[in-house]
Amino acid sequence: MACAALFSAAGCSTDAGTGIRAATDAPTSRASTAAADKAAGGHGDGAGKASAARPAPSGPEPAVLAQARVNMSDGQTVGVGMPISVTFSRPVPAAERKDVEGWLRVQTSSGTSGAWSWVNDDAHLDGQRVDFRPRTTYWQSGTRITLRLGSHGARHFTIGRSLVATVDAKTHMMTVRTGGTAQRIPVTTGAPGTDTWNGTMVVMGKQPKVYMDSRTVGLGDTYHGYYYWAVHLTTSGTYVHQNPRANTEAGHRNVTHGCVGLASDGTAQRFYDRIRIGDVITVTGADKGVVATGNGYGDWNLTWKRWLAHSAFGATTTA
Repeated sequence: MACAALFSAAGCSTDAGTGIRAATDAPTSRASTAAADKAAGGHGDGAGKASAARPAPSGPEPAVLAQARVNMSDGQTVGVGMPISVTFSRPVPAAERKDVEGWLRVQTSSGTSGAWSWVNDDAHLDGQRVDFRPRTTYWQSGTRITLRLGSHGARHFTIGRSLVATVDAKTHMMTVRTGGTAQRIPVTTGAPGTDTWNGTMVVMGKQPKVYMDSRTVGLGDTYHGYYYWAVHLTTSGTYVHQNPRANTEAGHRNVTHGCVGLASDGTAQRFYDRIRIGDVITVTGADKGVVATGNGYGDWNLTWKRWLAHSAFGATTTA
């Protein structure tokens, strides 16, 4: 399981969670069509050609845009994994989704090919959340993005430096890649029966300390108290955080309730200090399924073909 979370407090929880979005911004990046066609696995399969230019919407502006909420603040810089996520005050019927996507205009400094896709999560009804991600794996660093919400203004975002961390639950190690450098860090992940989610997760937020209570996720009086240097990965309560047991177990055994534990010798704080919202953390080798698309930002766990299957408008170039 993952650590049990209250929401002002928090804890780990392995439940498939929702897609509540943390305030973050995600600009776009560019990837060539050739590179896109090479993207495979959970990150693209070459299906779905982008239209060269998106035509201006011809119908009336959808009323839902007036109260649309975006997961990023204007001017924010985020990591390469953050999708643009828009939620609405009411569900958008399937017949109206193409119009809504048409009015949500994404422009980038690099002409990124991408698409909107409707995402289900536990916090919203079907048709209340739509996310935009590029066709290839992650945004390109330095991309500047503008999201236009019809006549209701625009948001501007920038993609920062690339940080992608891979946690191997079998070797108990995390490899953190930033630019051309890589660092290996000993970790401990979920113990048998309380395993960590596999798959790609995007940092939703971070807090110097969070209150975690096992009783909030049905684990009895197993743990409750503050845990430090907490990096939030899923709405069901998965974190990377300092864990006292990691001082002896990191690099050797998996002993947590589903979170990724780091030692308290400065390792956890140094990792926390490097992380920004939108950075990418992928877990492999755990004895558990892949995190759901709507459990935070699990968007990258879908192939491009599956992503487009939930898009009404289809792929588009964002120049």
